[in-house]
Amino acid sequence: MEKERNITWHNTNVTKQHRQLLHGHKSPILWFTGLSGSGKSTIANLLEQNLHKYRKSTYLLDGDNIRHGLNSDLSFNSEDRKENIRRIGEVAKLFVDSGIITLVSFISPYKADRKIVRNLVQDKEFIEIYIKCPLDICEQRDPKGLYKRARKGEIKNFTGISSPYEKPEDPEIILETEKETKETAVDKIIKYLKEHQYI
Repeated sequence: MEKERNITWHNTNVTKQHRQLLHGHKSPILWFTGLSGSGKSTIANLLEQNLHKYRKSTYLLDGDNIRHGLNSDLSFNSEDRKENIRRIGEVAKLFVDSGIITLVSFISPYKADRKIVRNLVQDKEFIEIYIKCPLDICEQRDPKGLYKRARKGEIKNFTGISSPYEKPEDPEIILETEKETKETAVDKIIKYLKEHQYI
């Protein structure tokens, strides 16, 4: 309570709308969620490349990269997973205010945590992109060898194996990476952004 009494929000003269006008586009959060190996980072990275070609201002926040710095103190238990998403949600909110399109690639297994991030920003500023891919296909891909280690019990609290993944109920975009190429997936996202006048 003492902290709350001593902290006051400081309003700035340059607003989000000013920054968006400078960049020439809106600044939504593109939130990629899905199992490890589903293709989140691959698609997010290719999408950012394409948006960069279109001269759009972007930044990609990748789950593994964030755990090397900002969230390096967190484990993979349920409480730390929630804190992991809480922190990145607050960071993404800052990027929205800066006028930059923010791509967030996190497994983010819990519906409640994703909802909290959605509620941090205004209506239509959070675009949930469900990277839908069957567990067995993700295991076959296993680009980092994590599923193999999880099956051996070497990795605890691994999403899809020893920890749950709660699928999005009503995502803005669903990409089935078992059936479509990463190029097709990126084209779908760009089409959505154009049709809804984000870019």
